[in-house]
Amino acid sequence: MTAPRPHDLPRSNQPWLWIPSLYFAQGLPYVVVMTLSVVMYKNLGFSNTDIALYTSWLYLPWVIKPLWSPLVELLGTKRRWIGAMQFLIGAALAGVALTIPGERALQMTLALFWLMAFASASHDIAADGFYMLALPQRSQAAFVGVRSTFYRLANIGGQGGLVYLAGELQERTGSMVTAWSWVFGAVAVVFGLLALWHSLFSLPRPASDRPSGVQPAQLLPEFVRVFALFFQKPGIAVILGFLLLYRFPEAQLLKLATPFLLDPPTAGGLGLSTKQVGIAYGTVGLTALTLGGLVGGWVISRVGLKRALWPLVLAMHVPNIAFLAMALWMPANLWLISGALAVEQFGYGLGFTAYLMYMILVAEGEHKTAHYAICTGFMALGMMLPGMWSGWLQDQLGYTAFFVWVLVATLPSFAMAALLKIPADFGRKAEAP
Repeated sequence: MTAPRPHDLPRSNQPWLWIPSLYFAQGLPYVVVMTLSVVMYKNLGFSNTDIALYTSWLYLPWVIKPLWSPLVELLGTKRRWIGAMQFLIGAALAGVALTIPGERALQMTLALFWLMAFASASHDIAADGFYMLALPQRSQAAFVGVRSTFYRLANIGGQGGLVYLAGELQERTGSMVTAWSWVFGAVAVVFGLLALWHSLFSLPRPASDRPSGVQPAQLLPEFVRVFALFFQKPGIAVILGFLLLYRFPEAQLLKLATPFLLDPPTAGGLGLSTKQVGIAYGTVGLTALTLGGLVGGWVISRVGLKRALWPLVLAMHVPNIAFLAMALWMPANLWLISGALAVEQFGYGLGFTAYLMYMILVAEGEHKTAHYAICTGFMALGMMLPGMWSGWLQDQLGYTAFFVWVLVATLPSFAMAALLKIPADFGRKAEAP
């Protein structure tokens, strides 16, 4: 299916003017909070234990965002929520830039990252709802690929471009503190411009985007009923086990991947510069991740989730061997390292599509939007909890033994995948008559 041409839609609603920038704005604060913060704290000399513990807590707003999603429906329009949250994210980014040079940099920047995370999670709720209101149903499916592409571009720009920029500025200024202050200042300006673009120019004003008529007294009983229906789904124990454990090894690996690349060989790392990490992990790796996601979606559309499940589960976990191999042989060639990261990230992209499709399956039926949001909350919880202890564990074991543990940690994921019950043709694209 191809995206509609501009003249197929009202002149006041040209999706190409707002969908790419809106989903770029959705992806950028997430990668800043969850990935850029790890690189910055590592560059500033904090320990792996502290980095993994504190940055894993930043997942919490995405874990609990279903709890306040009704407020976005009840109070104001989604268009206003988008504008307000984008300005708030821009202000938090500026605050990070200003507090990095301070004496209490860790405490102040973490507080601002928390604010940014809550604003970003709220922005996600409003943006996804606005997308469904502002586009006719026939156009929503056509633009879903555009959404995904620009979200991924934000990840590549943040984890690749901004990390590289920080390394370049550090070389020019001689100060990592100054470099990261300038990086966050630049991102704050970009976000302010995006907020102005959306608020004043590009976002349409759909008639259906209006505050809910539900009274506050009616909200709580309905909210409780929707949650209760989710936990009454058949096989809920297996569902929750899979949501929490499928990414159990990856949740730990992700927190230590960047420190492993940056740490010197004397500490068991590969000793890459910040610029090299921006190239290898942030650009080559994320590009492979994006391609893996596209291929995984195509595979499921051809054969269905049931037939594709085990190949995608293996693709998710087996390439983690690449990190163990690098820890054992300590390659120094940047392109060899980039190739190993590309293999691991491509497999992660393939395997993650199975996870996303299973969440769609779980959410099927009444209240699918709310139930999908609950699934994403458990997804974030499954990333947050293992990530919290991963830095301490690596400090105790060293990188080589830690990557061995990551491979052992795949066993719960395999066990839960074996218990899934999936309809034979779910996810398979219907053949043309």
